[in-house]
Amino acid sequence: MVLERTLPLVGSFRDQVVLVTGASSGIGRETALTFARQGAAVALAARRRAQLEEVAAAVTGEGGRALVVPTDVTNLKAARAAVAKVLRKWGRLDILINNAGVLRPAPVEQLAETDFEAMLRVNVFGALFMMQAVLPAMRHERRGTIINIASLAGRRGITPLGGYCATKFALVGLTEALRTELDTTDIHVGLVMPGVVDTPMVEGFNESHTLQEWPAALNMPPDWVVAAILLAIRFRLREISVPPGAATMEVLAALAPGIADTLIRWGRTATNLLAGRTGPGEGPVKKKAGRPSRSA
Repeated sequence: MVLERTLPLVGSFRDQVVLVTGASSGIGRETALTFARQGAAVALAARRRAQLEEVAAAVTGEGGRALVVPTDVTNLKAARAAVAKVLRKWGRLDILINNAGVLRPAPVEQLAETDFEAMLRVNVFGALFMMQAVLPAMRHERRGTIINIASLAGRRGITPLGGYCATKFALVGLTEALRTELDTTDIHVGLVMPGVVDTPMVEGFNESHTLQEWPAALNMPPDWVVAAILLAIRFRLREISVPPGAATMEVLAALAPGIADTLIRWGRTATNLLAGRTGPGEGPVKKKAGRPSRSA
């Protein structure tokens, strides 16, 4: 419903060339399909070719144009090769959606080096490498759009997402810095800051009770984020939070960190009670999370 209301506002993206990372599932998949329906040629980047082929089939099945570009965004050479493939196919690249991400929740005290490094490689270096790969072509054309999918967790740290928050804080900083580097050009750089979205990345951890303090009923559908992406592009928004108004907590946290901490603790206590738990240490036994969930 949110996306349907947004489409008339943003209009067509006919003949635009869009590269979406993490396109094999979740937000990336919905973003790619939406751009294709709006007339864009869509390059699909992720690690898993089989899943990308399924998305490409869905795109072409609706009359759209798709290019499968299996890519490990954590490798700069691979990122450049992906962009080169798009340029060979369609001659230009108008929009980059940096969506690939990985989440491994753990309290800061227990955060494993390997888990933190994995999140840094995808969430920070992956986005950085893709930006570095597309910028030469965009500078040559003197136009283009880069949208980085960060998170509300990139403005406010919260357990058990400390490591994930740190990577999203870093992505926000990189994005803001790049904007100051490009402020005299026609290349637009924007941030989309979603809350918890109903994607395979989050579902896996809800099932393992790792994020049991957060009620799954409050997860947003991916199309809310897609709507925000389209708005950020069409109206050249530097930053947009999802849902609208969610940035209020960010402002509160900046002005009064102690109050924000207290509100978050109260929120966790309330959700524990709603879930039938009487204390932070009670309730279902937490299962050990498996391999990292990625949207790439």
